[in-house]
Amino acid sequence: MINREIIRIKIVQLTYAYYQNGNKNIDAAEKELAFSLSKAYDLYNHLLALIVAVTKEEQRRLELRQAKVRREGGEMPSQKFVLNRFALQLADNKQLNEFVSSQKRTWADDQEFVGRLCEEIELSEIYKEYMESPEDDYAADRELWRRLYRALIQDNADLEALLEEQSLYWNDDKDVVDTFVLKTIKRFEEKNGPRQELLAEYDTDDEVDYARKLFRATIMNGEEYQRYMSESSRNWDFSRLAYMDVIIMQIAIAEMLTFPSIPLSVTINEYVNLAKVYSTPRSYSYINGMLDAIARHLIQTGRLMKPMGKLGN
Repeated sequence: MINREIIRIKIVQLTYAYYQNGNKNIDAAEKELAFSLSKAYDLYNHLLALIVAVTKEEQRRLELRQAKVRREGGEMPSQKFVLNRFALQLADNKQLNEFVSSQKRTWADDQEFVGRLCEEIELSEIYKEYMESPEDDYAADRELWRRLYRALIQDNADLEALLEEQSLYWNDDKDVVDTFVLKTIKRFEEKNGPRQELLAEYDTDDEVDYARKLFRATIMNGEEYQRYMSESSRNWDFSRLAYMDVIIMQIAIAEMLTFPSIPLSVTINEYVNLAKVYSTPRSYSYINGMLDAIARHLIQTGRLMKPMGKLGN
């Protein structure tokens, strides 16, 4: 699950913190990077567990409604939502249950939010369509949760505020992690039952090595990389750069020089996109031009042996 997009985000954040906090201990910083990445995987599991928590709360509400009908008469409410095959399979998932059992805090500690989310779900057209539809199979059940997640969980300001209270590491993780939750929902198959595999913490073992090498190169060679920026900025006002811009370009240069298999166009595009999120509104355009100039300068001076390729920004 943890891929280079998440790793780049974390390294931007932690490199900035490394220079700001005054305690420049590279070993401690590397441990912080590893811990920060592990928290992104925790968030992935925590958001999957939210689906289970909603289903349990809806089961509780259904039982109250059923009890009221037994007392006062009337038509019994439908059990379709709480018998959703995908949600029940997720509730039985061995990997997810191992994660939940290892956590001090679960969704049971945030029942008020879970209750509000249930109310939003019940009022949604997605829920109404599902409950009224004659379609009753696993694919429809799984698709319901894909749609509900995208509509009510993916861009939920209350949820984002709650997650930020629970972990500072999750403040910038959710947008990326949401895509992996949706990918997981799509991958579930009924035949796999409780042994359905969730996404692994890392896509490959190479990602662990990539994170460590990129962060260490960024820090250990920082002065050298900033010199390259100065050498390449004759037509740019380097002195007026925002500090975050310097950090972003320093990491980009580290990636250019440390990983020969990553095309320059990919590196430049990725860090320009990060500048759009983490720096000033005009920074991305400046960084795009600067990184292009730096890459060309490094190639011309023999420090970098990569073709420029076609840039996307």
